[in-house]
Amino acid sequence: MKATIKDVAARAEVSVATVSRILNDLGGYSEETKVRVLDVIKELGYQRNAIARGLVTKSTKTIGVLIPIVSAYFYAEILNGIEDKANKHGYGIFLCNTGVNGIRAESYIKMLGERQVDAIIIISLAMNEEYYNLLNSLKIPYILVSTLSYKYKVPYIKVDDQQAAYTATQYLIEKGHKKIALISGDKDDKIAGRPRVNGYMNALQDYDLEINEEIIKYGDFTYNSGIRCMEELLEERNKFTAVFATSDEMAAAALSVLHKNKISVPEEISVIGYDNTLISQMSIPPLTTIAQPLHEMGEKAMEKVLEILENGDDGNSIILPHKVIERDTVKLLE
Repeated sequence: MKATIKDVAARAEVSVATVSRILNDLGGYSEETKVRVLDVIKELGYQRNAIARGLVTKSTKTIGVLIPIVSAYFYAEILNGIEDKANKHGYGIFLCNTGVNGIRAESYIKMLGERQVDAIIIISLAMNEEYYNLLNSLKIPYILVSTLSYKYKVPYIKVDDQQAAYTATQYLIEKGHKKIALISGDKDDKIAGRPRVNGYMNALQDYDLEINEEIIKYGDFTYNSGIRCMEELLEERNKFTAVFATSDEMAAAALSVLHKNKISVPEEISVIGYDNTLISQMSIPPLTTIAQPLHEMGEKAMEKVLEILENGDDGNSIILPHKVIERDTVKLLE
């Protein structure tokens, strides 16, 4: 049976209040008493009840994190950044897998409120009225990562998806490619889907190149959808010399399909991805991609949460820079 604070007090022959003061470093006791109580705590293996402590301090030192897919490389990198920064400041993470399209998000937000987390970090979840009202009812800070809300004023941390997609397409164009296929996320996704399509199209227009809807395919950022999209591009036999896939997982899928069809990369088809996750380094050949500073996004989100908690900061949004990471999947056309 777990030792309680009452057990510690009885064994050390002090009051519960004294044990509590020693645990919270509040003073009002002798050094001899402190040593005796700490020795008893060690002897009994007493562990503090974080929830009970939170009722007193109004802080549980935990941060709720809502994340769509725990297993994806993209989310793992952001989560590592959050955890690294949280750990340095004595905070723990309560991770909630909301599922695709946030099917469990509402129930998890309610649960995090019941668990009395100090703040919530929301990754890649589109904000709707239900989430917004529910989050505000909790009266705790929350921040968005790799997503934003056009309707509601909620602080966010992300890259400029439209500009990053423009950069990827421009990179291919400046390597001599004029017929560039696109493997996109969901075109109805206002956060990352449509902006990346717009960036691609804007680059083609700025360089007076044709926008061919027949070589634009829509997936959902996953590996399996990338397989389907790349297979469709090959089956339809439209001509293109390069493919821009708007996630590394879809780009890796494209590489796999091209390899299966004995099409050499980059000699016959060039490929550029988006994210710079671990999969881009592991692919064969190593993938040229647009880097989002994923770890930094996680760290910055946790920093912002701490600023709001400690200083009442207004939680301004941050747009982080992106860049091209050159590897081995894009060929310079003469």
